Parts: sequence; C-alpha cells; structure tokens
Amino acid sequence: MKRSKLFYSLITVLIIAAAGFYTIDTDSKEASVFSMPDFTGTTDVTPSEQQSAGTLAELNNALVEIAEQAMPAVVTVRVTQTVRVQENPFSRFFGNPRGDDEPQERERRGLGSGVIVSQDGYILTNNHVVENANEITVDLNNGESYDGEVIGRDPQTDIAVVKIDAQNLEALPIGNSDQVRVGEMVMAIGSPLGDYLANSVSKGIISAKDRAIGIIEGGQGYETFLQTDAAINRGNSGGALINMDGELIGINSAIASRSGGSDGIGFAVPSNLAQSVMKSLIENGNVVRAQLGIYGRDIDRTLARALGLDSTQGIVVNSILEDSPAERSGLQEGDVVKTINGKKIQNYANFRTNIATSNPGDEVELGIIRDGESRKVTVTLGELDQEQTASVQDTDDRMEKNLGFRVDDLTENIAQQLELEPGLEGVVVTNINRGSNAAQEGLQRGDIITKVNKEAVTSVSEFRDAINELADEENPVVLLQVITQGINRYVAFEL
Repeated sequence: MKRSKLFYSLITVLIIAAAGFYTIDTDSKEASVFSMPDFTGTTDVTPSEQQSAGTLAELNNALVEIAEQAMPAVVTVRVTQTVRVQENPFSRFFGNPRGDDEPQERERRGLGSGVIVSQDGYILTNNHVVENANEITVDLNNGESYDGEVIGRDPQTDIAVVKIDAQNLEALPIGNSDQVRVGEMVMAIGSPLGDYLANSVSKGIISAKDRAIGIIEGGQGYETFLQTDAAINRGNSGGALINMDGELIGINSAIASRSGGSDGIGFAVPSNLAQSVMKSLIENGNVVRAQLGIYGRDIDRTLARALGLDSTQGIVVNSILEDSPAERSGLQEGDVVKTINGKKIQNYANFRTNIATSNPGDEVELGIIRDGESRKVTVTLGELDQEQTASVQDTDDRMEKNLGFRVDDLTENIAQQLELEPGLEGVVVTNINRGSNAAQEGLQRGDIITKVNKEAVTSVSEFRDAINELADEENPVVLLQVITQGINRYVAFEL
C-alpha cells in the first residue's frame, strides 16, 4: 500500500480537460483583415454587491439567475481530424507476415467547449480543442449549429479564437481577472464528457491564483492559471469560468487528476490574458509579445541561503541576452528580482508570463537586490522575436516538444522514491503530453525507459543520441522498453 500511494503521488497527471484534437492555423494575412468586434456582453445579471442573500432561498435564486443568464453564451465545439495510424507499430521490429503495416488514414472526432464574447460570433476556446481539426461545428444552447472558422491560435497560452457566421448572439461580458480573490465563488460551464451533457454547471471557489503547472508546450508556454475546485472534466476545455457578477473570468483548460476525472483541482486561463491574446490574434493574425531578455530561475532554500536572502520569494537572473532591453537597462547576472511594477514575483514562470503579456514599448519597474542592497531598475520592453526564441531553446526542450514527453536521469534518490530494484539503469519519464503519440500508446509519467530500439540507455544523453539517430530515418518508429510499477513492457509509437 505504501508503495502504491507513493508511486501514484509521483505520477499525478496533469490532464488537458478535453479531447486533444488539433487544427491547422489560418493564414495570418487573412486573420488581420478582421476589424475588432464589440466585446460588450449581452447577459443581464444583477451585480453581486446589489444582491442580498438573507435566506438560503435568496442565495439559491441568485445562483440560478447567474447560471441561466450565462448558459446561452457557452457553446459546444465539435471537431473532426484526419490522422494517419499505423495498425501495428510493433511490426517493424517483430515482423508482420501479412505485410499490411502501412499507415492508414482514420477520422477522429473530439469535443470541447467555447464562450461567445461578441454578438457577431467571436468565440474564445482552447488551442488544444481546435488544433489540427479539419472541420469545426459549433452547437449553441438553443439547438442551432454553425460551421466554425479558426481566426487564430496561440499554443503558448492555449487560447484560440473561432468565428461563426451569426448575429445578435448572447455574449458573456469579460471581467477583470486581476481583481479575482482567492475564496470567492465561481461557476464552471461547459460540455463535460460529451455533448449529451452540454451546458453543465458546477460551482466552487477560486482556490489559488498565478498557478504555473508546466502543461502548456512542455513547460515552455505562458501560464498564470486560476485554480478552482468547481468540477471540470474532459470536454469542459474552452468553457467558461464566471464570477458572481456573471462575468467571464477564465477559460477552463486543464485538471490535475489521478483518476482522469475531476479531483477538485481545475485550471483556467485568466480572462485578462485570454482577451489580450484574442485581440492580438484578430488585429495582427498572431500574438505580439514583449521581451526583457533574461534567463532566470526560481529561488530554493539552498540558493536563498547562499545569496544571503531571508526568503525564497523572487527570481535570480542567470544570464542576459546581448543587446537586449535587460542589458541596456543595466540589469546584471546574479541580480535577484523581487517585484515587477510593485507586485511581488511568485516564481520564474509567473514572471516571464507577466513580461510576455505586456506590450512592446511598455516601461516596467523592477525591484531588485544586488550585493545585498535594494534598488529599482526601469526597463523599456522590446518585442519578442519568435524565431530567436525557438533558436535558443535548449535541446531537451525541443526534444520534449517533438516526442511529447521529457526524461531525466534515473538518480539514486528517484530510484529510492519509486522503490525500484537497486542497480536499475535507465531514464525516468518526468512529464508527458497526454495528446502525444507516446501517451496514446500507454507511456506514463514515472515510467522507467531502459532501452530504445532494443539498445540500452543509461542516461539522458544516451537517450537523446538514440532518438536523434532514429529521427534521421524515413517514417521513424520508436520502440521503448519500459518498466511500469515493476512490470516490464514495450511501447511503440511514430515520431
């Protein structure tokens, strides 16, 4: 029992809370011709500060009014995707006497949710709901259905904008997610598990803010999630998280779960971030982001002691890009950044999201500690070069994105925590994209990979070399020998 609890605590899976079927990006030139729509909401909810709830019945009626007003603006998004599937991925290694192992085309169907934010048919949803879909159908609360067009997608925040050809729609007003408080009541609305459960409503509270969980783009995305205990399940992705004023404060995106269903830990992209991305996609066809030009890291207790700090709050500047806004402002390697525009920095992921979601040309004031002394540094942000960002990504990050999972060396400490046999060699899966080919073939977080294509691997570098060698082949297929909960098995998937 102890072993089971420990193992499952280590492999708690962050699950994208919808069918992860994907669509092709629209041409940015086409996207840029759209004029900015009117995002004024049409729902009529009495503001919470104007409502009294002296009795249980009054509280109940207030909640019912909020749900009834919001539901018409939440839609079901159905997608169809054509995929190539190898019927027997093991045949390349163990032979197939029938010789029918050529990849076959198959049609997949997926389902998620969306939120109408303008009367003329603009809809906010998640990137992972519509990515790579061939067809998109949007079902309204009144039973009407429309073809959907992707106006733009942003994988870095998991936000997408879909447009339907309709007018005079019910639209949710967009609230200010910066004003959301931990503990306030919220509702989640969407289509969990299937369209037969469309417009399901659940209630909870905001459990936490500014969560970075490393689920978007293998940890390379921009995350500042609202966390809620309102029930969110597969199919809720892209749905609405609303406050007691009936305003949209988040786009439901993911859950943390051991079971695959709601465990009371859900995550939503804050409405301010979603709205900023949406406007950029409509105006520019892509997302314009600001750049500071540093690489940093979180501060743990050991580093805090080494730097003479009295807390772990803030980040440390590891390196500074040449001729970047950071360099021009006078920031230095080793500076400890504690605040941005007077707001405390919780972690590096939160900090880089704050920078990236600012506008190029904005001035930000950083509160730093250098050589034990506090000081202020003002920086004029530049524009992030997406190609430059891709070129400086670390090899492991690029490999993680291509494979859909990340591995680390199997250290003695990890082996002890997983209660593995002494002397076992390999690499451990520490993060995996649930929509990846490897995950669909059964690879899990916490699995130990001991061989790649029948060749032993004892370190990340050996694993990387083996995968790179396969990548040079035509239509490469990876065969892994893994250990899951003490059981040896094979996992095969296409790169």
